[in-house]
Order: sequence, then structure tokens, then C-alpha cells
Amino acid sequence: MRLAILIPAYNEELSIKNTINTLSILIKDYTDKNLIDKNSYILIVDDGSTDNTWNKILESRKENKSIKAIKFSKNFGNQNAIMAGYKKTEEIGCDMVVTIDADLQQDESKIKDFIENYKKGYEIVCGVRKSYNNKYSLKSITSNLFYKLINILGVNLQPGHSEYRLIGKKALKIINEYKEVNIFVRGMIYDLGLKTKFIPYDIRERKYGESKFNFLSLSKMALSAIVSFSTRPLKFVFCIGAFISVISMILALIMAIQLIFQIKLLSPSVAPFEVWETFATGVEILCIGIIGEYISQTLAEAKKRPRYVIDEELI
Repeated sequence: MRLAILIPAYNEELSIKNTINTLSILIKDYTDKNLIDKNSYILIVDDGSTDNTWNKILESRKENKSIKAIKFSKNFGNQNAIMAGYKKTEEIGCDMVVTIDADLQQDESKIKDFIENYKKGYEIVCGVRKSYNNKYSLKSITSNLFYKLINILGVNLQPGHSEYRLIGKKALKIINEYKEVNIFVRGMIYDLGLKTKFIPYDIRERKYGESKFNFLSLSKMALSAIVSFSTRPLKFVFCIGAFISVISMILALIMAIQLIFQIKLLSPSVAPFEVWETFATGVEILCIGIIGEYISQTLAEAKKRPRYVIDEELI
């Protein structure tokens, strides 16, 4: 079977050649063992890098024609890079696609396990990170909170799975039919309902450069994931609105009784009412923000603008 290894890359000039070389050796090894077809290849999606990443890819291409690549005109984001790669691998042709990060922190030797499980009938094989090297780091804590929150909101994601996975031809065809602009690939993959296997792996320290995912970009991705795959926040807004309305009516009734019957049910300073009013105002602003996020994503979908623009191709 023909394997495509998809690598989204953004400003990875320090690591991309090492990654390409490592995965090229892996493909040759698997080919020699008749595990995959000799026409298997690597596809790199340069997500609008501003450093020397594209030139490094060009150098690797001269040495190895099985290296294929596409370059975005600007940075459109990791999720769009993956979707562009999925579309291109379907056009080129393959039986299965493995996505892996350009920094190669994931254990690439697990790709063999991915392929073997795919041959057993699993259409999707996901790598699941055992743990972060520092479980008390900000990234580890926020990642765990994200998975707990999104599962509470009704989106069933496997904790520890990022974008290290194999999908087969059937899953690839279906995923390329998703046309929304606000993309969360992990959510799409789980939404397919196809037979899935989870493979644990150890995460490695990054050898070159620094991670391009910061707290802001990860928060943006998490927010997009929640809005794209769950309507529970809107139901939460409704419940909060109903709760505030009931409490407000009760307080209004108490104050009316005080005024009519001249009895003191609340403190003369009416501090409880003032505290409640401040709290309710804050919650209302939060609810408006949640609704606004849904509206903004709906607007983006309605515009139907392209997810990305391809500047160059090496196919």
C-alpha cells in the first residue's frame, strides 16, 4: 500500500532537513521490508514560513524526488495546512496518510504500528501522548483542562491525541468533503465514526528551535474547536439567563414587599441587591461574548472565503 507522510511546517528551518532525512530513511526501510509501496512519499506543507524553511525543502527535493511540497502565500494556520495536505494527497494518490509534526517530537517508529493496525481493518489509527515531560508545565495543565472541558461540552476527544495519526483512503475521501472554514481536524476525525485504534507513544524533547504554538494560538484553536463541535455553550447561556431572570424577579418582589408593607427583609443599604446586580452584569457580558463567537464563526462560514492560498507546488 502507498503511504504518504504529511508534515505541516511553519518556520522550521532548523529542523526540517533532519525531519525529512529521518522519515526518508524510514520510508526506505519500510519499502525494503515490503511493508509499503515503493511509490510512497513525503508531503510538506509550508504554512507561509518567513524564514529559510522553503529553501531547505527545495534542497531536499533536489536530493530526493519523492519529496513533495506546497507553499502557502502566508500563514493560514496548522489546521488549514493539514487540510491542504489531505486534499493534495488524495489528488496525488495514496492508500493511507500519516500526519506528524515537523519538529519530530513524536516517535516516528510508531508509524509501523499504525500501518499494521490499518491492515487489520482500523481506518483511523491515532497516536496518544503518554504524558508531557513536565506534567506541571503550563502547556500540560492547559491541555488537560481543554480535554476535560471539551468532553464535558459533548465533544468526545481522546486526551493526549494531537495531530499524530494515520487515516486510510476511505477516511481521507470523507474528510475532504468537509467544507467549513473554521476547522478542528481532531473533531472531524472523531466525527467520522469509523473504526479507530489508539497507540500510545512517548513525546521527545524538541532538538531544534522552539514550538510555534503559544498560549494565544492554542487558546484560539481550543475556542474554535468548542464552537465548531458543541452547542452546549449556547444552552448554558440560556440557562444562565433564565437563572438571572428568576433571581432578579425574586429580589424585585422582596423590595416591593418591603416598600408596600414597610418591613425590612433586606439590609437598609440593599448591599445584596447591588452585589447581585454587579454579578449579573458580568455574566450577561460573558454570555454576549459567547453568542458573539458563534455569530463571528457563522459569518466566516457564510462568506465562503478560501481556507488557504497556494503560492508554489513541488509535486
